[in-house]
Amino acid sequence: MQPGSDLPKINPATGKPFPVQLDDQKLKSELDPLSFDVLRKAGTEVAFTGKYYETETIGVYKCKACAAELFRSENKFHSGCGWPSFYAPTKDDAVILLEDRSLAPRIRTEVRCASCGSHLGHVFEGEGYAVPTDQRWCINSVALVLEPKQS
Repeated sequence: MQPGSDLPKINPATGKPFPVQLDDQKLKSELDPLSFDVLRKAGTEVAFTGKYYETETIGVYKCKACAAELFRSENKFHSGCGWPSFYAPTKDDAVILLEDRSLAPRIRTEVRCASCGSHLGHVFEGEGYAVPTDQRWCINSVALVLEPKQS
């Protein structure tokens, strides 16, 4: 997927339509331009500027496009990379992973919402963070909505 191109309606991992089909024109009218660019055109927000970069609020992070549950605050950690970092999604099938060659020759692993196909960020492995999975799920704040835990 090249940045700037619209995301497909078919899950490339399964060849089937995503469970939640979004009308990109409607979504564009509902979201701020940066959120739309990240979610639907595989853009990225500027490091250290995102709403959830340093938040410690307890709760569930959901896809801003379709509200699917993606990450939980207990799996969030401070990596210093400039974006919210998690060491695992809520469940294995909450996201899909795709090869990203947009920064060739560097190959990255893109993270998308498994429900609607929206771009979320990238996942990196083997960086040495003291987390259970040795993974850093580097996710754009503008792709998420945090639902705080009710007291």
